[in-house]
Amino acid sequence: MSSLPSTIRTLSQPDPNKAEVILTTVPLPTITPDSNEHLIKVHATSPCAGELLWPSFALSYYGKDPKIVPCYDLSGVVVKAPANSPFPAGSEIWGRTAVSHSGNAREYTVAYTEELALRPKSLDPVEAASVPLSAITAFQALFDQGGLAGFDAGEEGRKANASKRILVIAASGGVGVWLLQLAREAGVGGIVGVCGTPNVELVKELGATEVIDYKKQSLNEWIAEDESRKVDLVIDCKGGESLAQSWNCVKDGGKLISIVEPTEPRKPEGCTAKDVTNYFFIMEPRGSDILHVGKFLEEGKVRMVIDSTFSLDDYQKAFDRLGRSTGKVLIKV
Repeated sequence: MSSLPSTIRTLSQPDPNKAEVILTTVPLPTITPDSNEHLIKVHATSPCAGELLWPSFALSYYGKDPKIVPCYDLSGVVVKAPANSPFPAGSEIWGRTAVSHSGNAREYTVAYTEELALRPKSLDPVEAASVPLSAITAFQALFDQGGLAGFDAGEEGRKANASKRILVIAASGGVGVWLLQLAREAGVGGIVGVCGTPNVELVKELGATEVIDYKKQSLNEWIAEDESRKVDLVIDCKGGESLAQSWNCVKDGGKLISIVEPTEPRKPEGCTAKDVTNYFFIMEPRGSDILHVGKFLEEGKVRMVIDSTFSLDDYQKAFDRLGRSTGKVLIKV
């Protein structure tokens, strides 16, 4: 490993109350002795829609003089590691780091052992940054929160999943494309995806057994045509009116999860759904949750969906693309 630089280029959000970032130069980050921190040279990262609003809700993480680095997806190579780490120097890794410490839109970053996994060697190191946040969120939404049987449950789990119907809102987005593929690989019997007209074929290809084109039909119109279409699990990746209408699509005793906003305030007046477990879900950054995903990628069973790639210098174009993308937007560091 060549000698480390004394300074690095980084994106920074100077004011946690303003959704604005700048490109600047700072000293090389350091790792705390006798901790599980790793110093990592970053290959690429990925911004997330709405993430520049997060710090204003989490000022306690950053203190009075915040130095906030955005983008929590990570693909890189370890340059310094604690003793006995499963990721020694030279390890090619990927993962999703927690918002409680600085993100990865910088040339070198710091990540904890539990946030990391070895990146499969066959994956492009830049494209791999499209995976962790979205795939881990999808994994936890389906199996930890949604109650579906996981991949370790074998054929019995697949049989149980075959009887389930799920509804994925914003199915062509960064998380949506992984919800579709992981649900398909887990044997879920009915996978309904909601997307716009240009992405209907993509959503079908990724695993949807039925597609609702929201430009042609609302969720309320879709369910009014046939009440038997109701699903066991709704996973909302859009919020707003889509989340409100999804309340009418879930079976009594089913589950409704949003990764965008609290669910109960969006319940419409007159909704007859009974005993629906519903909540706003925030993923936990666990590197172990992408082990199955990496295996599936190497086997060609799933694929990454990448909208566009920008250089660190063109960071503003990357952030401007959010909300209009199909799949993930990448920043090559």
